[in-house]
Order: sequence, then structure tokens, then C-alpha cells
Amino acid sequence: MGREPPQAAAEPGARARGGKAHAHVLAFLIIVIISTSFPLGEHITHGLDPAVLMCIRFVLAALLMAPIVAWREGLARPSATSCLRYLALGAPLAFFFWCMFEALRYTSGLNESAIFTIVPGLAALFGAVLVGERIGLHRVAALFLGMIGALWIIFRGDPARLFNLEVNIGDGIFLAGCVGYAIYSSLIKRLHRGEPIVVQSFWTMVAAAVWLLAASNVKLWRTDWGQVEAVVLGGIVYLAILPTLVSFFLTQYTTLRLGPTRVQAYGYALPAIVLLLDLALGKPAPPLMTVPGLAIVLAASFVVQRGAIREFR
Repeated sequence: MGREPPQAAAEPGARARGGKAHAHVLAFLIIVIISTSFPLGEHITHGLDPAVLMCIRFVLAALLMAPIVAWREGLARPSATSCLRYLALGAPLAFFFWCMFEALRYTSGLNESAIFTIVPGLAALFGAVLVGERIGLHRVAALFLGMIGALWIIFRGDPARLFNLEVNIGDGIFLAGCVGYAIYSSLIKRLHRGEPIVVQSFWTMVAAAVWLLAASNVKLWRTDWGQVEAVVLGGIVYLAILPTLVSFFLTQYTTLRLGPTRVQAYGYALPAIVLLLDLALGKPAPPLMTVPGLAIVLAASFVVQRGAIREFR
């Protein structure tokens, strides 16, 4: 009598496991949403200067999010210290998206998605330094596999291209952007001060828009909007709603629950998803030698999540 039933005792743990399982599903959904940005970006990036395009995207996303924040939490002006935190979060985020769309002028979405697979490795490094996250042997193995797979895809399995470093300027630009994104994903947890996730998401988005506004400078005002194609404007609206607003909030939510390394590990699935999207849109299939690289990258995704699966079993 008085002893807690086994079912009741197990409830908190079950809820925790269920919560983590839910976060893992959302983390994969983020990658699916982000994957649509690559083929769309290839299609519209020549229609506007990338800094202008990204500035409009983030301003629109912030305007759409403002009523949600006002309704749920209020739109109280952040303190000076908080403004600095949000600017610190917004800078690498803005840099990543500018690099992404600038690079798409010179390289393919598949190449970018392959390069993006190095983000989990970089996030693990920055996560260990900034938030003290443990990497573990299974993640080290996965990070190694992911980088091999990414190089295989970029160089199409041709050792001669690798040894000669036959890469284009777009690949280099996006590589720099991926460093920024890895820093951003680690800073989310490092700079969180207990405010609601939606508040942190909103003000970080505003901060990114400020940085992009500064980057676009006079180009924004000199743009002849009457000459911008409808598909470009429609693409900006789509990017503002799903790959920016929705994935932005989900990244904040899942990173606080899983840590930056586990969230970014789902990026290993990105090349395969982008390839499927390209094929669905009628683009020709890449060389057959790309397939082993995709297989290696997918294997890395399973390896890096192994420890996470154990936690909510």
C-alpha cells in the first residue's frame, strides 16, 4: 500500500521519450521543407539580386509572424542586451541564406545539398565548444561518412576531379555559408535566456532582415519591381512562409530539445530529397557515379541518429 504503480512511475519517462520522438519527426520535416528551397532557388535567383531577394523574404516572414507573436506573447520591445543577442543570432543566419542564393547562380541545387551535409560536423564542433554537447563515437563515424559522401557527390566519384580540386565559385560561396549556419544552430541554445521560443524566433528573424537590408543597400531601392517576373515574387512568398517562417520556428523548437548536432544530422538526407525533387521536376538524372555518394550520406544519417534512438526507446 502506498507504493506507486509501475505504470504511474514510468509515465514521466514515457512522456519524455514521446516528446523526443516528436522532436525527431519535426527535425526531419525541417529538412524536407528546406530541400524545396534548392530547386526553387535555382529557378528564381537570377530574377533578383540575392541580397534583395533574401531581404524581402525575411521582412515578409517577420510581418507574417508579428501577429502570432503579439497574440501569444505580446510584442514588448527587447532590451538592449537582448537586441545584441538577436543580432548575433541573425548575422550568421542572414549570411547563410545570402550565400545559398548567390551560390545558386554558379552551382546546382544538388551540389549545394551535398555541401550542406558538412553542417552536422561543423555543428558538432561548435556545439561542443559553445554548449558543451558531447559528440560520441557514433557521431564521429557519421560525420566522417557524411563528408566522404558529400565529396563523392560534388566530384561525381572521380578522384582526378578531387585531386585537381575542380570546384566552382558557387561551391566555395556555399561552403562559407554552411560555416555560418553551423554557428547559428549552436548559438540558438547558447544565447537562449528563457524567453518563449516564438519570441526568440521572431526577433532573430527581424535581426536577420536588418542585416540583409544593410547588405542590399541601394540595390533594393533601384530594383524595377515592374520587371520582376510573377514566378519570382511567388517564390519569395513561398520561401517566406515555409522554408523561412515554418522551418525557422521548428529549428528553434527542436534544437532546444535535441541539441544542434542531432537536429543538423538530418541534413544528411538532403541530397537524396533534392535529387528526388529534381527528377520529379523533369531534370535529367545525375551521373550514375553520384549514387554511391548518396548511399554513403544516407548511411551517415542512420549512424548519427543511433544514439538518439536509444534515448527514447
